[in-house]
Amino acid sequence: MTASETQTTSVAQELRGLLQRRLVQMIVLTGLLTAVATRAMLLKFSVLDLDIWWHLKVGDWIIEHRAFPHTGILSRTASDRPWAAYSWGYEVLLSRAYAWFGLVGVGVFGTLLTVAVAYAVYWMVRRLSGRFWVACILATVSCSAFMFSLMPRPVFLSMILFAVTLTLLLESHRTGRVQLLYWLPLVFLVWANCHIQFIYGLFVVGLFAAVHLLQQRGVRVGIAPDFASRSSLPAGKVLLISAACGLATCLGPYTYHLYPVVFAYAGSKFPYIFIREFRALTFRAFSHYVELLLAGAAFFTLGRQKRVDLFKLALLTVASVVAFRTMRDSWFLCMAAAALIAGSWPQDVEREGNETWPEKAALAAALALVTYLIALNTGFNTRGLDAAMSSEFPIKAVNFLRQNPQPGPLYNTFDWGGFLTWYMPDYPVAIDGRTDLYGDELDFLFFNSERGEDSYVNDPYLNEAGVVLLDKTKPLATILRGDQRFRKIYEDDLAVVFVRR
Repeated sequence: MTASETQTTSVAQELRGLLQRRLVQMIVLTGLLTAVATRAMLLKFSVLDLDIWWHLKVGDWIIEHRAFPHTGILSRTASDRPWAAYSWGYEVLLSRAYAWFGLVGVGVFGTLLTVAVAYAVYWMVRRLSGRFWVACILATVSCSAFMFSLMPRPVFLSMILFAVTLTLLLESHRTGRVQLLYWLPLVFLVWANCHIQFIYGLFVVGLFAAVHLLQQRGVRVGIAPDFASRSSLPAGKVLLISAACGLATCLGPYTYHLYPVVFAYAGSKFPYIFIREFRALTFRAFSHYVELLLAGAAFFTLGRQKRVDLFKLALLTVASVVAFRTMRDSWFLCMAAAALIAGSWPQDVEREGNETWPEKAALAAALALVTYLIALNTGFNTRGLDAAMSSEFPIKAVNFLRQNPQPGPLYNTFDWGGFLTWYMPDYPVAIDGRTDLYGDELDFLFFNSERGEDSYVNDPYLNEAGVVLLDKTKPLATILRGDQRFRKIYEDDLAVVFVRR
């Protein structure tokens, strides 16, 4: 065999080995994403979420009126209060999914969001580490800590865009290519019109700019610490990009008025007392320990570097404080920790190439086919989704009221308010999940009345109600059975309906 033939054979074997390795990787990645989609379909979180229904109704309202609400639509108790549909991008997409495909459209929309988050975490880690298996392992561990503790709400879009933002920041920091950051204003333009937690990403970008500016100023005056790593990025450009990101968040129907909403959320008390996902970690769930493990591994990884990266250390510290304060923000810490571990992976060997567009198309096609076949056997259809909803929401009670209309106004259970805005629109709700609309005063009033506290006697909204729809397990439902002002006209295994005598 000649030298040329030997070389050709060697190249062919190397190419065959590469193709086999890529095929194995695509099969593994398809399997991981399929597992995420399967669990999402089995849980049916997309239609069991208490808040998704008012999001759907708001999206319908925007499409119908071709405008954006500025007051508390759908509510009778807060209809004149200022309110911004800060997740309007998500809500319009959800509205169209239901309009085109019904309940299955809502279910598929939520499942796609869930899979997109998982892929975004994988993509982020793959880009930063340059290793397929590292990306698979870190993405699996990270997602297991937060993925299914939340419903597929607008926050899932925040997760996806946070992954993009963090990847651009860390890649530009590693390579010294400030051009990568030019994409950030566009990211924040989209983000600010999808979810209020764009503020988390804006904080991270601002932190990135501040650390770079302080480091370069320190070098100029000769006080830069020797233990800290230095950046080659021009601080001036980074600062301008950060300012552009802030301006981009004001390009939308609510302009700068989104920021008062952020401050109102930060100052509210009700969610952090009564809503479970806003409470601190209890360490009674396995995922809480995974989150702690990730945080510890990230701190260890940063600490063993020859030089401390001040931005990474500051980001991880802030993310830990935020995430351990409220379970809802576990994603913020888990994704940041995964990115920082991946970004610290040794770069002295050749990086593996990312998936090509044909490979991504093949991945999407295979994922769609496999999940469709699984959906056929998991009750993920109109009948199955409707049955799941009937076990959680007062569908029978509402159907009774449709057949036997009663004069309003309506007084309803807090948890069911969002669903009633969509399923019983003829009765504007007394309360729903928009805690930013109602404020602490109204939220506490309704919640305390529902718990049967003495204040229910002076609840003006209950006293003026013509029809009361309650979860039959709530103390107020038991109290009203003996209240002479009301009489029961309907009851099933979930709900009870009272009308004024």
